[in-house]
Amino acid sequence: MATNNPINPPDPLVRPLVPDEGGSVVLERRTQRTKPPQMHQVIMLNDDYTPMEFVVVVIQEYFGKDLESATRIMLKIHLDGRAVCGVYSKDVAATKVDQVLEAALKAGHPLKCISEPVDF
Repeated sequence: MATNNPINPPDPLVRPLVPDEGGSVVLERRTQRTKPPQMHQVIMLNDDYTPMEFVVVVIQEYFGKDLESATRIMLKIHLDGRAVCGVYSKDVAATKVDQVLEAALKAGHPLKCISEPVDF
């Protein structure tokens, strides 16, 4: 059985008591700032076997791009070896990667897709 009451930690949002000129005490509230979640970019990698048309369809279906944008991204993947298909929060990016890999597996293509944190 505890004989002492536990000590509560101070509230981090409230500054210590500050007396003003009139002799009264005023509490000041500090606003708490949270950092936005770290974003992740979904990157599709080039291979020599997956048809370009399949890559365009996947980009349109899972990343919501129009035909022209999807074709441009597919050509960047083909020429540079990789391209960013979209930037999302960590969980959404992981889901997009899983969706692309599952679609490629079902179609019998070795298409690879990864997620990397974005550095600003």
